[in-house]
Amino acid sequence: MITQVKPESQNSLDEKLRIRKNLQDITNRIHAAQNIAQILIDLKDGILNLFDAYSITLYVVDKTHNEIYSMFMAGSQLKEIRVPISNQSIAGYVANTFNIVNISDAYNQAELKAIDFELTFDSSWDKKSGFKTKQILAAPIFYKDQLMGVIQILNKKKGTQKFTEEEIGLVMEIAEVLGVAFYNQQRFQRRRKTRFDFLLTRGLLKEEQLEAAWQEAREQKDSIERYLMNKYKISKDDIGHSFEEFYRCRFIDYNDKRVIPGDLITNLKKDYLQRELWVPLEKIEGNIHVIVDDPNNIIKRDAIENLLKTKKVKYDVALSEDILKYINLFFSSSEDEHSFTELLGKMDDENGGSDEEEGIDVVGESDSVIMQLVNKIINDASSRRASDIHVEPNVGKKNVEIRYRIDGDCTIYQTVPFSYRSAIISRIKIMSNLDITEKRKPQDGKIKFRRASGDELELRVATIPTQGGVEDIVMRLLAKSDTLLPLDSMGLLKRNYDEMINIINKPYGMILVVGPTGSGKTTTLHAALHVINRPDRKIWTAEDPVEITQYGLRQVQVQSKIGFDFAAAMRAFLRADPDVIMVGEMRDFETAKTGVEASLTGHLVFSTLHTNSAP
Repeated sequence: MITQVKPESQNSLDEKLRIRKNLQDITNRIHAAQNIAQILIDLKDGILNLFDAYSITLYVVDKTHNEIYSMFMAGSQLKEIRVPISNQSIAGYVANTFNIVNISDAYNQAELKAIDFELTFDSSWDKKSGFKTKQILAAPIFYKDQLMGVIQILNKKKGTQKFTEEEIGLVMEIAEVLGVAFYNQQRFQRRRKTRFDFLLTRGLLKEEQLEAAWQEAREQKDSIERYLMNKYKISKDDIGHSFEEFYRCRFIDYNDKRVIPGDLITNLKKDYLQRELWVPLEKIEGNIHVIVDDPNNIIKRDAIENLLKTKKVKYDVALSEDILKYINLFFSSSEDEHSFTELLGKMDDENGGSDEEEGIDVVGESDSVIMQLVNKIINDASSRRASDIHVEPNVGKKNVEIRYRIDGDCTIYQTVPFSYRSAIISRIKIMSNLDITEKRKPQDGKIKFRRASGDELELRVATIPTQGGVEDIVMRLLAKSDTLLPLDSMGLLKRNYDEMINIINKPYGMILVVGPTGSGKTTTLHAALHVINRPDRKIWTAEDPVEITQYGLRQVQVQSKIGFDFAAAMRAFLRADPDVIMVGEMRDFETAKTGVEASLTGHLVFSTLHTNSAP
């Protein structure tokens, strides 16, 4: 006997088969995903097709911040949405309580309070997107007993009722698939990114040892490569093989017999290369080979190709310490042959390492090691782009602290034994042409310092007597005209930059640069003067002191002790046929009055004012 199947039953069966087929397909795609982001963004629509609904959001747990997060595309940008694990949102409640939520109206407070008295619906996303949330089906995603995330389905396409029991069962099935996938992605996420997989797969290192090495190397302020070589006796060749396998390029070991590529480094600065950890090595078949610490760093590669003015660059990997050795070799810098610690060790060896009594100089300012030590302090300050060097002796037998000001913050550079404080102070005074016998009054001087690379540095030196009969020294590293920061490199918005160029090209008027100490007022003024420094303009500057020198400017150092102050300099300038006048600072009424009068009588006046801010 043949039984005829009703059309409705046949449709229901076909729909179930379709869902099962789609479930199997999306399960395979989820497990084949390259990363979690691909699941959250690319595969969520495939999951949504299993349900008769309009929207879906997949969340992943961030245990560190006690949040769940999802990702979405806003145009071409990848963005995140983060939700606290709490009862202040539906998804947060599910992650917090591990309960499934199935509601028919997200805005029905009575329905929410029936589930949990504290439960609320966060409508901020609806307000931003214009999407009106109605029904919500949300379920936790588990791997075994571990919460991995939350799946949330929004708004049924048909009807106003809650999601059905069949749909709840389907959500639980897909949540189980996602739990396994999220667990596997998080488990292998770190391993996919490490450059030491070769060591793990060859049994040279265990995963737990590598995990511990990262933390221990950070604590000891050592490179991870050096730490692995020292503690686990991993050879440099094995690390090189691991790097080659990960970066798919050559690993370059240091060789002091390598030919210096003079044509490739001509326009490159040594301190920049040391800071960025790369250097050109050779040119083979039209391609420049560059060694770098991370060949996968796209930003660094773009910067390298812009500086070298070519896209024909091949990247090889090397250890950071070897890159620095190559830089020193290529720039022939003998100044770095001895570390700070080695120099102090040489002084201890020469003086027998004995405990010296306070006040007794064990080494003189003309001692060769003291000279090397002071030179290294200045060289390292320049290499680290410090603006100031602070030499701070302490009373008693406390060490001398040397600090650098870098990007506005003072940081400890090194400490020197107290027995060498007099020699260091005297050596700096000699270099500054100051009186080494005068320790009761402040003194000002300058140092012109030539580095081994041939570059010249200029430092402004100030000595200040401090309690206990010692002297502090502060050295300001002055900019030169060839290292002057251009106005277009100061980070001004295009509109502000265009207005600035328009203003400084006016024939007369007054321009004041204001801000606190160290904010860059003088640098900004000189960058502006550099723009208008042309043969058809006569530019006079009065400064105290002259920190930045520029060819073409007539620069005057004021001497308040002899009565030649800013006001006197301004009066003299007005008799010297000026087009532009720059006064370092408006300190008194007469200077300000003369500056205003000059700006009203056909002269362009630049100056600065000290303020707490520059609104």
